[in-house]
Amino acid sequence: MIFETHILEKPLVDYIETIFYYKDFKSDHSIERLVPTGHVFIVFELDGFEYHTYDRKTLEPNGSYKNVWISGMHKDYLSISTHQDSEMLVIQFKANGAYPFFNTPINQFNNKVIDAQDFFGNEVLELRQQILNGKNASEKFKSVEKWLKLKFDIDKTANAELLEVLTQLNSKLISESSKIIASYPNSQKHLINQFKTYFGLTPKVFSRIFRFNKVLKNIQNEEDLVWSQIAYEFGYSDQSHFIKEFKEFSGFNPQEFINSDFHKDDETNFFPLGREG
Repeated sequence: MIFETHILEKPLVDYIETIFYYKDFKSDHSIERLVPTGHVFIVFELDGFEYHTYDRKTLEPNGSYKNVWISGMHKDYLSISTHQDSEMLVIQFKANGAYPFFNTPINQFNNKVIDAQDFFGNEVLELRQQILNGKNASEKFKSVEKWLKLKFDIDKTANAELLEVLTQLNSKLISESSKIIASYPNSQKHLINQFKTYFGLTPKVFSRIFRFNKVLKNIQNEEDLVWSQIAYEFGYSDQSHFIKEFKEFSGFNPQEFINSDFHKDDETNFFPLGREG
């Protein structure tokens, strides 16, 4: 399997978490469950396969995607198909990063996976063809970087006060979120509207998602976990609140998650389902 990531420089490094490419991926499962992370993705399918999203309860297909698609900010988990010998290139935007490239309120993409052509037009299919024509990962990354730089509008970047609230929500305990939100120089209503436009989700939802992802990192490869202690450490009101939110974001209660050995996977934000596939 080939797996390579692109080394980003300014200005892209300030807005994009990563750009990665893989080929000949050998999956031991048929479906992956993705938990909310606070990122927007553009996914380029390069293998000719049709990919699906699935109903959260029944796991019946509820969406089909080929070529290029946008996955917006999600407040709930998302289940997607995997294939043998798959090939993809993925752009993962930072929580603050998508708006300067999309130039449209990011909350319009919340909880959606859409055909990228419906938003970007034929140019995104032309870019996909350039990626396919690239002889190696380096050439593919160059095509993507050129396109991103053309799309980037520095005038659409969030102001310092807004960015500071987002940064603080990610770095501080959730118990401090009310204080952080109150520090914003304008009204809370203005803050929420700005968050929706520039980042997609509200400050409180971001706080919960950031916290949950920290929990997943904290329990990775750990044994003999004491859930009540973890709930207390991460500021949940009680253990039942912790269990409810864990299931909301992952689809599993904490013990089911551990029993399935998901905490032993290399990745902390997506998990294999249907391993027999």
